Amino acid sequence: MEIVTTIDSEWKERAIKVLARGELVAFPTDTVYGLGVDAFNDQAVRKLFLAKGRALEKAIPVLVANLKQFVDVVERTNLTAMRLVEKFWPGPLTIVLEQASDLASAISAYGTVGVRIPDHPIAQELILEAGPLAVTSANRSGDPEACSAEEIEVKMGAQVHLVVDGGRTLGGQPSTVVDCTQDPPKILRAGPIHEEEIHAVLLA
Repeated sequence: MEIVTTIDSEWKERAIKVLARGELVAFPTDTVYGLGVDAFNDQAVRKLFLAKGRALEKAIPVLVANLKQFVDVVERTNLTAMRLVEKFWPGPLTIVLEQASDLASAISAYGTVGVRIPDHPIAQELILEAGPLAVTSANRSGDPEACSAEEIEVKMGAQVHLVVDGGRTLGGQPSTVVDCTQDPPKILRAGPIHEEEIHAVLLA
């Protein structure tokens, strides 16, 4: 496993090359360190499941950097989703919609995809140039999440090709997940953005 710090001017170029080869890259997000691969590379997504020890029926969310990338990974959007996006992105809200046909099929067994823009400059900068990434926390399933490059090295070792060390992350609660494939939308996972806040936006 290789570690590159964001002080190194070539960190992004190195990470993009690793992702383009279908390998796994860990990087800081607004909560914990994420482990990501190209969201359009089915084989890479399967490597991600294997490295995590994650059951295939547990979908992997996709992180994007802007609205253009968001539109690229979903089949279609809707007014409900866009109102929530406008209010809460970037931030801890994951929107579930039908996945685009060219997205890696392994991401979800249900034909849907959870998407969000992370509120972290390093994550945003990487995703902006690398493209949408299928990302889950950088730890084995069932283990505590990693908040530093050192923790990833201990917990995952050779399963991760490159770690972008951006310092210690804040940790915290996973994002709120809202299914916008149905009307009214359904909260699938409670998180930092509360049900009352979501309803306030939709009823405004």
